[in-house]
Amino acid sequence: MASKFRLFTKRFFIYTNLAVVFFFLLACLAPYLNPQKWWFISLLGLAFPFLLVIVLGYLITWLIIKPRLSLISLVALIIGLKSISVFFAFNNPAAFNYKKQPDHIRIVTWNVARFVEIKINNNKGSQTRLKMMDLLKQQDADILCLQEFQSSGLSDYYHNIEYVQKELNYPYYFFMFDEDGDKQYYSSIIFSRFPIIDTGVIRYPRPTLPDVLIHADIKANEDTFRVYTTHLQSLQFGKDDYRRIKEIKEADDSLLTNSKTIFSKVKRGVSHRSIQADLIDQVIDDSPNPVIFCGDLNDVPNSYTYFTVRGAMQDAFLKKGFGIGRTFSSLSPTLRIDYIFADKNFAVRQFNRVVKRYSDHYMLVADLELKK
Repeated sequence: MASKFRLFTKRFFIYTNLAVVFFFLLACLAPYLNPQKWWFISLLGLAFPFLLVIVLGYLITWLIIKPRLSLISLVALIIGLKSISVFFAFNNPAAFNYKKQPDHIRIVTWNVARFVEIKINNNKGSQTRLKMMDLLKQQDADILCLQEFQSSGLSDYYHNIEYVQKELNYPYYFFMFDEDGDKQYYSSIIFSRFPIIDTGVIRYPRPTLPDVLIHADIKANEDTFRVYTTHLQSLQFGKDDYRRIKEIKEADDSLLTNSKTIFSKVKRGVSHRSIQADLIDQVIDDSPNPVIFCGDLNDVPNSYTYFTVRGAMQDAFLKKGFGIGRTFSSLSPTLRIDYIFADKNFAVRQFNRVVKRYSDHYMLVADLELKK
């Protein structure tokens, strides 16, 4: 009887190991399959970190119990090395040196979530806004790329463009003044301490949200380079959606209903982002100048969006960061969805992730050097 139980247990773990490996390898395919057709694989790609942990768990367990069977997980990990390499940065952790070198370009990207509030008050929200402005000032960056940026022309609302120009010393900027209500302006923005000599904007096609891809050609000394920034289709989760996710985690009775709602939003998000990513890829390829790309892609590294937008560019976090590099403070500790990319004309000298929960995103900072 005992031998039958051991045989059953062994077979159970072998079959479950094979099943996990199968889904892990499917998740590794997510970057290469367009979500408009292969949306299920793209959704599975979001589970990549958790599948990776389980595969590693099986590997360690088999090494202890039955080393020969560890080959099941080992082969899968070797096949999935590309996905693992963009998920985890293996550099030695190093403190960020805030003393900027004269030939380095310091760039910041941050989804500022409208600086928490848009109407002038004297409350917790306004205090957070000032802390965010102060945090930006501390970075002493040459260029700021800010997503979900809000400014207003009304006297009882914050004129954030004017504030950043005067108080943070960024005389040059490019912003699309698309109204979000009565003289309320909302979009991505590029601020610079170097002169901006040209600008451009690309609007994404429907049915994606009215986010835009903007660029600024910036002249630093005798060099000219192009900076892109954007905010891609979000999942548009509201308070009810976060409540549903909590109920799913707690295995509430309404599990099926809640899952359908969340599932449909995630599916729509990955599909729309693929349209935007394809457009970004085409636009960046046409740049006449060296390129820096900063933005909130709303997608993880093991995704079609990330691989398409990044292309052959360097990921500053993978070059100089360490670990998973979470940039979104809610939902899951695995969500790295904000990025600084630089093409081969640049050398990445430093990278920093500023973990302050003022916005729902963390600020990213990088020092780049334009090769001579």
